[in-house]
Amino acid sequence: MNLSDQPAVQSGTFLIGGDLPVHRLGFGAMRITGPGIWGPPADHAGALAVLRRTVELGITLIDTADSYGPFVSEELIAEALHPYADGLVIATKAGLQRPGPDIWEPDGRPEHLRSRCESSLQRLKVDRIDLYQLHRIDPKVPLADQIGTLAELQREGKIRHIGLSEVSVEDIMKVQQYVTVATVQNRYNLGDRHSEDVLQYCEQQNIGFIPWYPLAAGDMASNPNGPLQKAAHHYDATPGQVALAWLLQKSPVMLPIPGTSSVAHLESNTHAALLHLDDETMHALSQSV
Repeated sequence: MNLSDQPAVQSGTFLIGGDLPVHRLGFGAMRITGPGIWGPPADHAGALAVLRRTVELGITLIDTADSYGPFVSEELIAEALHPYADGLVIATKAGLQRPGPDIWEPDGRPEHLRSRCESSLQRLKVDRIDLYQLHRIDPKVPLADQIGTLAELQREGKIRHIGLSEVSVEDIMKVQQYVTVATVQNRYNLGDRHSEDVLQYCEQQNIGFIPWYPLAAGDMASNPNGPLQKAAHHYDATPGQVALAWLLQKSPVMLPIPGTSSVAHLESNTHAALLHLDDETMHALSQSV
């Protein structure tokens, strides 16, 4: 097999929860829905083609949520990929209501989480969700009730591993009093590293860190003389590929999930796994914020 045929394989492997292997460069399935992450995509066939291409490229982690659409992303994943290839992990999330386009409202009520988990099982056509993430901790609902519901679903065999999203180190430690935390999904990229302490904690605990919005690079993307553009020119790569390569080399627990609705963009993103940045470039990018 040519390395370029399945580039995601070259991103390395991480064991989610210590027993669920995935290639570290995954795919985020938010952008395959309509504008505002609402309703169906304008190009239904195109969305299916993107999803099918992810598997061909060696991607084994697809991240979605019941709130993407809502429900649309999960339905498209099942339509495109079920029955799923061996080793393909579909991670989904619950804990947000969607009153309209670009509107996201936390809902951590136990009855909501249970209902959404059971409907995700049906939409994804699986008996168990390998990674089920709390999309947001709802401040209006006791934490023990939210995490307790996920623990119950885990005991019932409906979910395998539990993850969190947009949390602090303190949040993770509180949740760890109830369950084992397998992954954390926070916003993190070259231009936004406010979750650096969370990443470091995840490394210490061997928790998978899933950076959402991984392609963003802040002011670096527009600076022609900055380290990002210089690295892109040096490696004959796109700035996005360099940004993803930096993430992959930044930490062994890093699991980037760049999303797109374009097959060409998907292929470009995934080829970042073939890019190895030298120490000087890593240092320049790391010091650039």
